[in-house]
Amino acid sequence: MKLRTLRSAFVGSLPLPLVLAVATAAAFAAGCSGVSDTHDPSAPESQAPDTSDDGASTSDSRTRHDAGAGRRDAAVDASPDAVADAQGTPDSATPAVDAGATVPTGVWHPHPGTSWQWQLSGNLDTSLDVQMYDIDLFGTSASVIASLKARGIKVICYLDAGSWEPGRPDSALFPNVAIGKVMDGWPDEKWLDVRNATVRDLIAKRMDVAVQKGCDGVEPDNVDGYSNSSGFPLTAADQLSYNKFLAASAHTRNLSVALKNDLDQVSALVGDFDFALNEQCFQYSECDLLTPFITAGKAVFEVEYGKSTLSTSICPKALHLSFDTLIKNLDLDAP
Repeated sequence: MKLRTLRSAFVGSLPLPLVLAVATAAAFAAGCSGVSDTHDPSAPESQAPDTSDDGASTSDSRTRHDAGAGRRDAAVDASPDAVADAQGTPDSATPAVDAGATVPTGVWHPHPGTSWQWQLSGNLDTSLDVQMYDIDLFGTSASVIASLKARGIKVICYLDAGSWEPGRPDSALFPNVAIGKVMDGWPDEKWLDVRNATVRDLIAKRMDVAVQKGCDGVEPDNVDGYSNSSGFPLTAADQLSYNKFLAASAHTRNLSVALKNDLDQVSALVGDFDFALNEQCFQYSECDLLTPFITAGKAVFEVEYGKSTLSTSICPKALHLSFDTLIKNLDLDAP
């Protein structure tokens, strides 16, 4: 399992002229975004406390690579007509995807060139002029999400789908038999047996919460337990079954859904997911594995962790691949 972390900046969601403007904005430490003339694609997070209905707060950020991703606490959403074409459109306007894939009606399908913000820790900064916010499901209030959506911003809500963590409203409901080994680097978090029916039911109920709060989509984290020391004999087939279950569960609720990391199964899952969210694919030289999403006209939201100066080397690469990349702090705070 490779550790994924957070950084601050904005990289691949806008045309080049806008990239220059974004890079100079005080809200971002550094950034680059856009749709390349030549498409050739290249790619964690934290946790936070619940908040009152009047605000949002996030803390204890984390991220992971092939072992999973991170978590955050905040919330966002978007009202229908305020989202520009560059952000993506539902249904028939969505580019063709893999043969046999089902494109749900009413589900948000972001295209390459979508500006975004990912914040899972600290006080949520809702002032950014972006098309999508990715925030913590439990740590963000419905009112905050509604305020974002009222500005035409799409809101993706982070939820842990492959590991157990204390402090969530439903933590005590997970059966002990389905809670496995401690995640490497995250002593308070343990892998889940994603074959377990109760686990699947509880994760589906988390998506119900996303619907109730007004989220436009979900970002299920830690969906590659089969490639880690989980404590369970999970196979690649088990993971594919679970990840397809996650996608179908989201779509049944008219929620857009992200494939988080799990690069080895991209080819088998690109038709089921609406976009990809990846951590540090440039650092690990594995961005080419995300090419199928760009080919299908689906956005690849990618994050590298480090100082804002990292944008100098990362932005040209991200733009060439038509990735929407951010340079963030490891704790996935606001910058």
